[in-house]
Amino acid sequence: MKKSILFLCLFLGISTHLFSQRTITGTITEATSGLPLPGTHVMYAYKNLGTVADTLGQYQIKWDSKKGELIFRFPGCETKILTPGKIDTLNVVLTFDKALVQYDTVITFDPETYEEQIQVVKNDRYLQEVLGNYVPKKTVPPYNQYTHPEWNTEDYSPIVENNEKDPFNDPLSTFSIDVDNASYSNVRRFLNQRKKPPIDAVRIEEMINYFDYDYPQPKGKHPFSITTERSACPWNEDRQLLLIGLQGKKVAYEKLPSANLVFLLDVSGSMQASNKLPLVKSAMTLLVNQLREQDKVAIVVYAGAAGLVLPPTSIADKAAILAAIENLRAGGSTAGGKGIVLAYKTAKDHFIKGGNNRVILATDGDFNIGVSSDAKLTRLIEEKRKENIFLTVLGFGMGNLKDNKLEILADKGNGNYAYIDQLSEAKKVFVQELTANLFTIAKDVKIQVEFNPQFVESYRLVGYENRLLNKEDFNDDTKDAGELGAGHQVTALYELTIRPKKDASPTPSDKSVGLLRFQRYALTNDALKSGDLAHIQLRYKPVDSEHSELISQSISNKKNLPNKVSDSFRLATAVAGFGLILRNSDSNKNMDVEKVKELAGNAKNDPYGYRKELVEMVDKWAVLDLAADK
Repeated sequence: MKKSILFLCLFLGISTHLFSQRTITGTITEATSGLPLPGTHVMYAYKNLGTVADTLGQYQIKWDSKKGELIFRFPGCETKILTPGKIDTLNVVLTFDKALVQYDTVITFDPETYEEQIQVVKNDRYLQEVLGNYVPKKTVPPYNQYTHPEWNTEDYSPIVENNEKDPFNDPLSTFSIDVDNASYSNVRRFLNQRKKPPIDAVRIEEMINYFDYDYPQPKGKHPFSITTERSACPWNEDRQLLLIGLQGKKVAYEKLPSANLVFLLDVSGSMQASNKLPLVKSAMTLLVNQLREQDKVAIVVYAGAAGLVLPPTSIADKAAILAAIENLRAGGSTAGGKGIVLAYKTAKDHFIKGGNNRVILATDGDFNIGVSSDAKLTRLIEEKRKENIFLTVLGFGMGNLKDNKLEILADKGNGNYAYIDQLSEAKKVFVQELTANLFTIAKDVKIQVEFNPQFVESYRLVGYENRLLNKEDFNDDTKDAGELGAGHQVTALYELTIRPKKDASPTPSDKSVGLLRFQRYALTNDALKSGDLAHIQLRYKPVDSEHSELISQSISNKKNLPNKVSDSFRLATAVAGFGLILRNSDSNKNMDVEKVKELAGNAKNDPYGYRKELVEMVDKWAVLDLAADK
């Protein structure tokens, strides 16, 4: 009898304990954007349990319904401590507030086992209030430099802004196109953190080219159209502004050739932060979900060593690809050079003739083992592009971003460079602009503009400082230049000082590039009678050729009144003007934040909210600038 009673009590106790445990699930999002927060740490301190939200911001954790709270923590957001109560689904919204919480958790992964190791930093006031000096029983690793808030080795190439040129002495302006837009999203990251971006992080041409403009689709045999427009310069009333816009031919995704993509993913210790590897995984998941069954994906990772995580796999087996992405963990040093070698070898071994063969590198730019110097990496990538294997580069994270290195790799790899600061940017790159970023329609695209001294007293190219070419490079097919993707756009702006009268005088010409249109030993009839402000030439190579083709077009001397300019012109000048403000440029004479907002606000058609976001960024800058003056 006593044994029966004892057994019954034991059974009831176990049953009560089992029935009191529930699995709590939910999704964690950020309050302002509504986007998921992958990598959010969820802790049930009472039971010493913890988990991390997946790439979609989703989590699940066991919870004893009688005791304890769940703690939700994401770097830079206000920590939330919640009791699920009687519900099994607990969705959580975290608010960005960097002043309250700064990297209060250090999460590392064992490079051998990928076991998560967690350290609670003692200055987290929320955890102190609830847990005192509680530290999880897992092994606490030594000080981790990668996640320490004071650790910062971001690197940017210096930019010396272009000077004014005299068309008598420098009649030709020559540069390579640039379709990168990493600078804009990087600037946004700084402003969202309530920080001013470094001046050299602001590349004005990349900010301009972040946006879509209303340029016409090309007609005829060439894969792009050329649009020009001229009006008043909003930041210098003594000058005018010339816009040159290229529009790449749009091609339906289903009509594009099959893709052989190799994801080269950095899983080193520097990628542990939630806005690095977890965001990489989310971005790659978005991309995989856009691909077709005839496309294939391989995954190469690198940390202390490089390895092939997933051999080339058809999108028909999407589940296997997504599982391989989800299982990635960070830890170890950074053998980036070895990873690049293995990725290109994988792409070459499974090369699709006539297809889109491409390596997609996702990293914070840290290369510290193996082939790491810029020169060696550049030579390696230049050789591989000759085999028609192109390179797309994606930068992630903060504190360790090697922006200068990533830009060089993309330029030399016949690809483009984007900075992914949030999931919405990954969606822009891999959903809204998929064909433009992954499918090249023209390579080595160069522009050369000859200005007519009869009308132009001086000119200055806005931005493109690291894309300038010598005038003789324009006709040299061995000189590398930029690539244009399907549907991509390129916009360039020139500041012009217009001659008040026809006071141009004869001057010897520069014969090193052949005969000029507007001057030889004296001004030609074309200069005196044509009425053309300038003449533009464009060279490009078809993707499967090493011989360039030439397009040329005159630029009329006709000027648009400020109230007659296009929305595209207003938007481009607003973004450029904001870039000049960010750079504290000497070229900015009278542009201010209110004028930027007025120009951007008047632009129509904003389906994705990018122009609205621009205005918000300008407001954030204004607050920072005002605080700095006090």
